[in-house]
Amino acid sequence: MIYRLQKKLILICGGSLLIVFLVLFLLICFTNINRLNTAIDSFIDDVVENGGELPEPARDEEDSRVSPPQELFREKARFDMRFFIAYFDKNGELLSLDRTNDAEIAEKTSASYSVQAYKKNEERGWLKGYRYRRYETDDGDAVIFAEGSMNSSMTEMQLISTGAVLFGAAVVILLLIILLSRRVVKPTAEAYEKQQQFITDANHELKTPLTLIMTNLDIVESEYGKNEWLEDIRSEGERMSALISQLGLLTRMDEGGPDQNHVHFNLSQETEEILSGFQMLAEEKGRRIIAQIEAGIQYYGDEEAICRLLAILFENAVKYCDPHGEIQVSLHGKRRPHIRVENTYKSVDDVELNRLFDRFYRADKARTFTGGFGVGLSIAKAIVQNHRGEISAYKKDESHIGFRVVLK
Repeated sequence: MIYRLQKKLILICGGSLLIVFLVLFLLICFTNINRLNTAIDSFIDDVVENGGELPEPARDEEDSRVSPPQELFREKARFDMRFFIAYFDKNGELLSLDRTNDAEIAEKTSASYSVQAYKKNEERGWLKGYRYRRYETDDGDAVIFAEGSMNSSMTEMQLISTGAVLFGAAVVILLLIILLSRRVVKPTAEAYEKQQQFITDANHELKTPLTLIMTNLDIVESEYGKNEWLEDIRSEGERMSALISQLGLLTRMDEGGPDQNHVHFNLSQETEEILSGFQMLAEEKGRRIIAQIEAGIQYYGDEEAICRLLAILFENAVKYCDPHGEIQVSLHGKRRPHIRVENTYKSVDDVELNRLFDRFYRADKARTFTGGFGVGLSIAKAIVQNHRGEISAYKKDESHIGFRVVLK
């Protein structure tokens, strides 16, 4: 049990940690890329405003008011920031190229970049390591390109370094979670195991006196004959014996275990056979069963446990279905079998659906005797969970309640 709790704790803490670090890394990426784009765009805007020429150096008092992105590139722009401008006419034809400030790029290459950027019809963007801006002129449009590959590479290196640091920190924290998780869950696991052990010990301790009571009851009945008091004792004794058996079964279900009892079997056939056993009981109580069972559904699991699950659901539906009501049973799905059991129940609004699978829970607050103990659905839930499936209760409408099982 402690290993299952430890695994859940590691998955929850580790998953939360990775999500937080991933969001943090994406935020850092967005901030750095946005800062790089803003800085180059600021330089490009200055060149455009200056008629395609490098802007004059700002005075000292003006420099103090320059924004951080402009500060980053102002000195570089004065000396070695490469850029070129392509001019287009109003028909979209390339008129000329101004490569005065970028002699390293070939004329053919710059013309190709210019045409590609112009066809994109975007105001700003990146193309082959160049940041560009498209703007209007008196004769048509122009596209200015600023070489940003070096700064882009620096930004990428910073992001890679940041990602490596975050990844290393995540690994270290995850290792600490794994090392400390056992100590964290140990008190809870020990308390749970003591509870399970108590139920197991109580079952054994109660079985002995209960067996003696039932044996002595047989002797008394053989000597003095049956009467209503002895019948009450036998009825309650049998009920207590059934409760002890169900608690022991529930304890074994909670403990889980290897899949050594799992086999391939015909789920459709088993469902039909079990349902037919409840057909007569339903008719005696004036209930009608409607079944839609897809043929040929095979399943790999504990056949005995799955049959017990079906019996619990069918018995529950027959027991709590309204007089002259209807029970609908459906089974479909080849890869992931879906089981639905629905029945008419006019008091569905009074039922706490989220508590139906709690042990000893009764929808009847008065807890009048109905032949059950309130652990049947708990056993059903344990069976489904041991098969890595899902079970849920739902309100179909104002007069119907249903149970849905998905097996994996």
